[in-house]
Amino acid sequence: MGLVEYEVKGSYAVITINRAEALNALNSGVLDELDKIVDGIDTDAVRAVVLTGAGEKSFVAGADIGEMSTLSKAEGEAFGKKGNDIFRKIETCPVPFIAAVNGFALGGGCEIAMSCDIRIASEAAMFGQPEVGLGITPGFGGTQRLARIVGPGMAKQLIYTARNIKADEALRIGLVNAVYPAAELMEQAEKLASTIAGNAPIAVRACKKAINEGLELPMDEAIALEEKLFGSCFESEDQREGMANFLRKKDDPAKVKHVDFKNR
Repeated sequence: MGLVEYEVKGSYAVITINRAEALNALNSGVLDELDKIVDGIDTDAVRAVVLTGAGEKSFVAGADIGEMSTLSKAEGEAFGKKGNDIFRKIETCPVPFIAAVNGFALGGGCEIAMSCDIRIASEAAMFGQPEVGLGITPGFGGTQRLARIVGPGMAKQLIYTARNIKADEALRIGLVNAVYPAAELMEQAEKLASTIAGNAPIAVRACKKAINEGLELPMDEAIALEEKLFGSCFESEDQREGMANFLRKKDDPAKVKHVDFKNR
């Protein structure tokens, strides 16, 4: 058993941060293993990824305070870059990531969840950026992604106060997409991953690129990006079969069939 587990389940995969005895806190060992796993995802076969934490108490309780407590300025900056580089890989990975937040998602835990495309939480989940109470800032993208997700005013309030919030408040402010009983969380996460994986992967990936990159562009440039990505889907086997199936359904519902998209 490693610090991070990776399991492929058909057309989607599950990544589990497996350091339950330390509430899945992120130390250098966890980050190194996670980095290798993300780099090794076969994006031709895997069409969605669920990210979660081992045990019943914690998703990721944060970065490892014991490891951080003795860092110098230069080492602190390097540690921040290490986490940021890995989380950015998750954010820009062609396939969608779903964070299944099963408990504490504090500091680095909240930050890794925010690097995912979609966040769903158990009723026991807890979110927060407690860093200012430790004499530091969020260092793995928290100041940037939280403001983009919930707005700068709410992000500043949560970060400046170091206050933790429960799952229902995270849902209210738009930090998570849905909240489920703990016993249902992984079932719902894997159901969502399977649904995404059942759609045309070329199109899903183009949508992820359009949304992520378009948010950083002026509207005219963002629309132009969408046009290029829209055009890139045409002449693919997925597009031809998907549209042909729609037309079959329109002409004769009895002729409709399940489309097994080929990612080409």
